[in-house]
Amino acid sequence: MALERIAYVLNVFPKVSETFIAGEIAEVLRRGVAVRVLVLRRSVEELRHGIVKRAGLDRYVSYGEAGFAEELRRFRPQLIHAHFARRATERARTLAAELALPYSFTAHRYDIYSRPPEDFHERAMAAGACITVSEANADYIAETFAVPRGHIDIIPCGIDTEHFAPGGEPAQPPHIVCVARLEPVKNHSVLLAACALLRERGVPFRCVLLGDGSAREGVAAEIERLALADCVELHGAAEQDEVRDWLGRAAVCALPSDSEGMPVSLMEAAACGVPAVATAVGGVPELVQHSVTGLVVPPRQPAALADALAALLGDPERRAEMGRAARRRALERYSVRHQVDRLIEVWTRAIEVHP
Repeated sequence: MALERIAYVLNVFPKVSETFIAGEIAEVLRRGVAVRVLVLRRSVEELRHGIVKRAGLDRYVSYGEAGFAEELRRFRPQLIHAHFARRATERARTLAAELALPYSFTAHRYDIYSRPPEDFHERAMAAGACITVSEANADYIAETFAVPRGHIDIIPCGIDTEHFAPGGEPAQPPHIVCVARLEPVKNHSVLLAACALLRERGVPFRCVLLGDGSAREGVAAEIERLALADCVELHGAAEQDEVRDWLGRAAVCALPSDSEGMPVSLMEAAACGVPAVATAVGGVPELVQHSVTGLVVPPRQPAALADALAALLGDPERRAEMGRAARRRALERYSVRHQVDRLIEVWTRAIEVHP
């Protein structure tokens, strides 16, 4: 049975920090699959990624939860898919039951580790497909929520490896680029402490922080306290094309998080041929091959992060070799086309076995 029509339920769309969803939907549309996107809450963000406009995604979006069931009756999807296991999945499950359809969902990070729904097990077992983005996530779901490992499909989010590609002139001094929301879980303070150590050692560098969030004031205060304003730039949220341009000039992409699912920012860096220095949390060790496509360090250890950054900043040949390996791995494993190939396989299976 071919997949012809699918509906998404999303909590907010479009969202700057969730470009992977826009990219996924754009690729599903490119395959000729009809799509409707039911959004529970309008975005209040002014910044929008170019892919939303380029793919014309607004044409497929509906708001107004009260009318979702009727819209789906008219659209006649074969399956309903949600991103994140919480509210969107709850609504997808309710709509699917009302319309006698299968549903599926993709669990990412906070909805697994920080704020999982109390009935995660029931949602997963009722779903035609329970998808997550890393082996580490799948192991945790199986152990914590008693979801059989065979019921979990692992499909990392994908990126456009044509849009994110090597290019641009390397900046001087060498740039460390960190693409991450300014939220406590990303632990920018560890990166700032590492930057202070690099400066003490006389390592030439500039660090650019791309992202915004609730920790912005704290991050800015830490930059001032450590007197890093001359070498650390708090840039703020950036549109996807701007992120690509910064990565094109970067020597290293850093991510000092305390917790991750499978970070898309590191996939984008890899596709741009930029090695990563990141903490060994969640799916990061699956994504970053230590000493091959980047360096993986323990979390919350500024000295270890500084040592790894210094090792790459001071060795252009090693950086270039790692960057080439990272690009190859991104093409092989993390392209949005490969992701959607797998999603269509899983969705088709769910449709075929649904009673």
